[in-house]
Amino acid sequence: MNRNLLRALLVGVSMTVSIACHAQASDATNTPSTQASKKATPADRALGKSVRRALARAQGFDVSGVFVRARGGAVTLSGTVKSGEQIQQAEEITKSVQGVTSVTNKLALFHGGNG
Repeated sequence: MNRNLLRALLVGVSMTVSIACHAQASDATNTPSTQASKKATPADRALGKSVRRALARAQGFDVSGVFVRARGGAVTLSGTVKSGEQIQQAEEITKSVQGVTSVTNKLALFHGGNG
């Protein structure tokens, strides 16, 4: 009986290891292509800096809580601002920057406090 239990346990462990190896191999295959598409190019970094500079130059606009991400002309704004007007203002300013093809505005109101 101990021998049958040992065989069953060995088969179970072998199957578990082979499934884990297969899953790991397929994840490794997909990772480089998705990572490569997420990397910022020098042009993306330059566009992001241009957008941030334009936001910083806007009178009364606090850019300290705003994050800018540019990928192929598509710009995503995230973070927080102090007023609802600044959410719309940030989008309008971003659209006016040369090279911006689209804007995704994920800005939220800053409510203060720790969270």
